[in-house]
Amino acid sequence: MRLPAAVRERVAAVHGGAGLPERLRLYDGWAACYEQDVAALEYRAPHLAAASLAFAFPAPPAEARLLDVACGTGLVARELHRRGFRCLHGVDGSAGMLERARSTGLYQDLRQCILGREPLPAPAGGFLCLTTRSNPSNLRYKAELEAVLKELERQGAWQKVLAQEVERWEKATSDEESTQGTGYISGVVYVYRKCPVPPLEEG
Repeated sequence: MRLPAAVRERVAAVHGGAGLPERLRLYDGWAACYEQDVAALEYRAPHLAAASLAFAFPAPPAEARLLDVACGTGLVARELHRRGFRCLHGVDGSAGMLERARSTGLYQDLRQCILGREPLPAPAGGFLCLTTRSNPSNLRYKAELEAVLKELERQGAWQKVLAQEVERWEKATSDEESTQGTGYISGVVYVYRKCPVPPLEEG
């Protein structure tokens, strides 16, 4: 089914190459109709992220401490809650998205925070989950994101658990964005573990 023109326009605006302040403004404005739009896109990231975390976490879900990075309106939290996860924290750069996430009542803590610009508020031993698209217009952001994650690993702050590539992430809004003519774009789920802070040496 062809995507409604209004959905294509909103998604194209957010997926465009605007700078960070403009992107955050667009996400603030998108928050009210975000979930209906991504449903039309057949957006699979929340389900895939929750499945990846369920696979990666060795303890019972209720004991898992999870940070949902770029949590949006809380779609990942809903999927995680269905799987028994309860200790959920979220961060997002958009105040409008955070307001919607807060209304779910599923997060213990929500903060406005941007990965790479500020320290992430995650407890030692906890897990971090984030996702991103691999379509052409997002490749620069994806490269910047992975550089930040590699630097956090190099510093010993985070340890990578998995990075799962997914071919059918969501419907493409144009032929140029489509992966090999499938009509969909691809994406990645990242799961990291927060490394404990080493104790200070005495003396």
